[in-house]
Amino acid sequence: MITTKEGGDGLPQAKKKYQLRIPSQTDNLELIREFVSRVARKVGFKDDAISKIELAVDEACANVIEHAYQKNAKKNIDVVIQIDYQKFTIIITDHGRGFDPKKIKQPDMKEYLAQMRVGGLGIYLMRTLMDEIDFNVQPKRNQVIMSKYFLDKKSKHSDQSEVRPN
Repeated sequence: MITTKEGGDGLPQAKKKYQLRIPSQTDNLELIREFVSRVARKVGFKDDAISKIELAVDEACANVIEHAYQKNAKKNIDVVIQIDYQKFTIIITDHGRGFDPKKIKQPDMKEYLAQMRVGGLGIYLMRTLMDEIDFNVQPKRNQVIMSKYFLDKKSKHSDQSEVRPN
């Protein structure tokens, strides 16, 4: 790994990569959340942003366990965190059943709540909690790629609610 340097603004000045390969079991979701939150804290995100990142990753991994692997605990989930000058990116890879992300519609939250439904909000939550989300679905490999920026993209200033200066 490349050693990181930090500038006066507390932002990482070099690329870093962290990896975790773990069996696709729901009781491992806590370990995945802990891994992601520790790295996010290390690079300076505040608690509120860390909670958003954790929840988005938890939803993505729960979807892999439930839908891609259909609860087959013998398969692995790969979680890679890449950090560059601008953003914190999480790539979750599985080798299970794929899906067409274009077919996932934005839920009508009033209707959803009125019907007192449970579940089905994973992708909606991921899109709401992260700055960017993309899907790379191939015949034998699926990836969810989610990013959180260190700087507020709109104002080009550090979002003090997201990143804590070191």
